[in-house]
Amino acid sequence: MNFTQYDRIGERVYSKTLANGLELRVVSRPDYARKYAFFATRYGGMDTRFQLGGQWLDTPPGIAHYLEHKMFDTEDGNALQELAKNGAEPNAFTSNAMTGYYFDSTQHFEENLRILLSFVSVPYFTKESVDKEQGIIAQEIRMIEDNPDWQIYHRMVEAMYKQSTARIAIAGSVESIRDITAETLYRCHEAFYTPSNMILTVVGDVQPERVEEIAVEILPAAGGPVIPRDYGHEPPEVAVHELRRSMEVATPQFLTGFKCRPAEYGEDWLRQALIGELASDILLGESSPLYLKLYDDGLINSTFGGDYELLPGYACFYAGGDSRDARAVTDAITDEAARIAAGEFDMDLYRRLRRTMYGEYIRSFNSFETVAVSLTEGCFNGYDPFRFPELFETITPEDVRAFLRDNVTPENRVLSEIVPGDAGGDVDGTGA
Repeated sequence: MNFTQYDRIGERVYSKTLANGLELRVVSRPDYARKYAFFATRYGGMDTRFQLGGQWLDTPPGIAHYLEHKMFDTEDGNALQELAKNGAEPNAFTSNAMTGYYFDSTQHFEENLRILLSFVSVPYFTKESVDKEQGIIAQEIRMIEDNPDWQIYHRMVEAMYKQSTARIAIAGSVESIRDITAETLYRCHEAFYTPSNMILTVVGDVQPERVEEIAVEILPAAGGPVIPRDYGHEPPEVAVHELRRSMEVATPQFLTGFKCRPAEYGEDWLRQALIGELASDILLGESSPLYLKLYDDGLINSTFGGDYELLPGYACFYAGGDSRDARAVTDAITDEAARIAAGEFDMDLYRRLRRTMYGEYIRSFNSFETVAVSLTEGCFNGYDPFRFPELFETITPEDVRAFLRDNVTPENRVLSEIVPGDAGGDVDGTGA
């Protein structure tokens, strides 16, 4: 195994690509009783169209999430129950671009790791169990769709993107999951749940060689082919500039989003993520001039905040919260971004936010979960998250100005609003 010591952040990582293509990472945490294993596939809600055996397949929206639900079923029972019997705390999640299965435990680690690798790599579905799951997931979807926070975010993405599969709800719709069958689940598992499309990350006081031995023992010897994916051919312009929906909410809510340039595979991905996050803090953070002015004017409250997101072929800078005048806040964000991009930059604020952001990143690596997910995302997108200090040092004020100048513009802007009223209605003729 390769060994890398990251002196600047105090991490030690063992890494290896196994013969079957599995990426293996072991982060050494001596003297910790807790051990954490994360087994992930580069397959998520966006991956609805892909090529298998030379044939393009279109699968129902929500199938990656559905597959995650069914993966815990085994011929002998339920893997969740088996892990819990051993004192482990297991769970799983599906995002736009990955599905991850994990557990943490203080004892029986090797036995739990065998269970994890076994049930994820060996699917077991029946028509009866798949049909039964439809009712469970349909209920989950209805609960999600009744959530204003989900609606306002999902509709913001729909407003920004015309073709990208990032528009697809991760859980799908009640209608789309009706088309999911056991056969379709098996085919998706065959395509994406192969060692060469996956990474196993373990954090704790474990022997890396033993983790490798168990992975070789349990997982298939063959890795599987590279699976071409179609995320949609996305034009640069937004789909529609405004969407508004009425729901049973007490106060109006909004998200204003800006369609950004997607990141390239490799270190550009991490560097762009850092620039976007720093730009968000400078433009929208609680100590920024814009935040203080909007708050003093009564246009925002403590719910206001912003973020920057990256996915394959997708990048989005957004902000929002409760507001009685979302358009005024949106105009103020755009104007302030233009002012900063033109060179009116508070260097004391910039330096203070840089120090804060650096410290938060370093502290985040205290979390076993953050370490595992960060290494996984880095592996899937071609960068090493533990090189954060070196990349962060290369970021300049001009990088932040250029980010705001190129991305936070009226042309790239959309506004998604939820206003009080009857549930489920598009208003003002702004529906897509």
